[in-house]
Amino acid sequence: MSPCDATRPLASLLARPAVTDHARRLGGWVVALWVGLLPSLVLAQPQHALDDITVTARKQEQRAFDVPLSLSVLQGEGLDRLRASGMDVRFLTNRTPSLQVMSGFGRIYPYFFIRGLGNTDFDMNASQPVSVMHDGIVLENPWLKGHPIFDVERVEVLRGPQGTLFGRNTPAGIVKVESARPTWEREGYGRLSYGRFDSVNFEGALSGPLIPSVLAARASLLVQRRSDWIDNTYSGKDNALGGYDDIAGRIQFVWTPVENFSGRFKVHVRDFDSNARVFRANIFRSGRTGLRPGLRRDKTTQDAGNPQYLASHGFATELHYTLGEFRLISLTGGDWLDGRSRGDVDGGFGAVWSPPSGPGLIPFPTETADGLSALRQLSQEFRLEHTAWQRLDWRVGFFYFHEELDIEGFSYDTLAGSVLNGRIRQDQRTEAWAVFAAATFTLTENIEVAAGVRVSEDDKEYASERLQSPIGAGPLGPIHRAPRDLVPSWDLSLRYQVVPGVQPYVRVASSFRAPSIQGRLLFGDEVTVADTEDIISVELGLKLRVWRQRVHLDLAAYHFWMHDQQLTAGSGVDNANRLLNADRTIGRGIEAEGTVALGYGLRLTAGLSYNYTRLDDTGLFVQPCGSDCTVLDSPGPVPGTVSIDGNRLPQAPRWIANLNLSYTRVLPNGAALILATDWAYRSRINFFLYESREFRDNHLLEGGLRLSWLSASGGLEVAAFGRNILNNISPTGGLDFNNLAGFVNEPPVWGIEAAVRL
Repeated sequence: MSPCDATRPLASLLARPAVTDHARRLGGWVVALWVGLLPSLVLAQPQHALDDITVTARKQEQRAFDVPLSLSVLQGEGLDRLRASGMDVRFLTNRTPSLQVMSGFGRIYPYFFIRGLGNTDFDMNASQPVSVMHDGIVLENPWLKGHPIFDVERVEVLRGPQGTLFGRNTPAGIVKVESARPTWEREGYGRLSYGRFDSVNFEGALSGPLIPSVLAARASLLVQRRSDWIDNTYSGKDNALGGYDDIAGRIQFVWTPVENFSGRFKVHVRDFDSNARVFRANIFRSGRTGLRPGLRRDKTTQDAGNPQYLASHGFATELHYTLGEFRLISLTGGDWLDGRSRGDVDGGFGAVWSPPSGPGLIPFPTETADGLSALRQLSQEFRLEHTAWQRLDWRVGFFYFHEELDIEGFSYDTLAGSVLNGRIRQDQRTEAWAVFAAATFTLTENIEVAAGVRVSEDDKEYASERLQSPIGAGPLGPIHRAPRDLVPSWDLSLRYQVVPGVQPYVRVASSFRAPSIQGRLLFGDEVTVADTEDIISVELGLKLRVWRQRVHLDLAAYHFWMHDQQLTAGSGVDNANRLLNADRTIGRGIEAEGTVALGYGLRLTAGLSYNYTRLDDTGLFVQPCGSDCTVLDSPGPVPGTVSIDGNRLPQAPRWIANLNLSYTRVLPNGAALILATDWAYRSRINFFLYESREFRDNHLLEGGLRLSWLSASGGLEVAAFGRNILNNISPTGGLDFNNLAGFVNEPPVWGIEAAVRL
């Protein structure tokens, strides 16, 4: 297939009516902005070259320009600005092309989506097609993926299948978090902010040598706190919900006893205490898209509590041993976690058959809790590398993963005083291993070919039983499942440097997600298993470093075919989730991201993506909402079902755009004033596999503003900031089995911040 053939579907796609006028205007605005800025690249003086960004996207340090895949990097001041208000990992959403992050649990258990691929399953053993890695260690369970991001060197977002070097459930991509490492010179910083709702955010680190040239250490601490700020009009209590206390710490050591050996040792902990996600009853307008008029974030009406806690700790070791032209690397990680989240799922009070009730129609009360009484994860990777040959470098490796989950689920009779009336228990054990090999061959000075292959086996043992039924169905089980699969994955890429600073590439890659199991037996009797999903993706890209390194621009176009995609059929009419496989899913899109040094202290970074997804399975039917919603899909062959063939994936916006603009003015005394603004946009999303007028949101636009003063030495900074400064209120998810319930985005936060750097 020629490059023209590969991009032709994208051109035809952009001409379709599915692309709304609003999205066309947005895309045109971004393109016009770039074109309009080009003259300033020549005329503006003085100008400064942009620094090259180093990444480890192929498990070796390289310039991002030299990596033949679509990726983004968040680091430095830009990353600090996004986290200023104490936001959790959801601050990443829509901040890079094709990346969406949401959560039905609040500050824990995030759902990651890249190029429209993700998983809305909220079960405690759910898997996701986006892998999250901290310092090279995969964090498999979504509860671990919500670990706070602090004192980091950078965050890398790798888009597209990563099934060779990383391999653990990566068909959509990877979010890689790289912590700041111990240094051989003394350094440190402290950053303290205070804002709306008594929000306090402290982050700090100290680093330096303990034994010069032999042992160095770094200690990092994060403390985040917010007071309750949501009034509960049912109980009459002001400031009843919405607060949190989150403390996380990390200690690292780097040990270099001899010249050819280095070791990095890390221990991390987290203690989190909060309210769970605040669900609100009947926030959607019946028969229409959008929130009901008068909805306020600072008020809710609930008759049940929603406590949430999490405690975790873990370790990681990274050992490097060099022997001549070879290097042996060992990477070991372990994590332990326990936590529970309880929520007033119906989002209101009472029931229609037990008045008073509301707001709106509440068919029945729903109060549930889920928890991990124990999570234990251990991973080990050995890798042998050879990079001494001038034209060829290669690496081979072995990966092992072990996970144990002890899960509990509970139901409560709210009308009887929140008495426990249902309980289930689940146990899952996962053993996985993989062997892999990758090589990069430099054909000529300007042409490089890279290839890799991986063979992975995943083996799960699962048991679930119902100890008590909230609907009188009686005990059940234990029910056992033991899916197992052996899967190959691979990638092949070619990059060609036309001239210095202009580099097109092509990449073909595959990856997979291992079988998944779901057994929510509180309200049903079924344990479902989804088979392995696999993907093949073709990507064409162009990376530009032009105008004397004052412009960095990355462009990519992709098309993927996914077979047996794992889907979660939402709660529907019987309040029970089920796993299923779609025969085929098609996706294609474009991604653009660039940074421009405009001169006179101005710097602009902007990104844009268009992601088209479509389910392609004429035999795929699901139950729609059990609440009073307007379903737009055609009826299925079984009464009470609808066809979802041709639907887009849930939480998959067509358009994502972001913009960051900063202006630095150096004062006569050497100090500086910095004014920065950032914006993130996403277009319409559906919350479920089926389409309805109610359970979707047309768009979300959030912006931030920051003004700071930086001392001449750079050791002191004082700033004022605001997040979601336009007070945009948009739904980010819904609950469809009881009423038109849902939850909304974060409120505006403004505050002040002071930072000291040693």
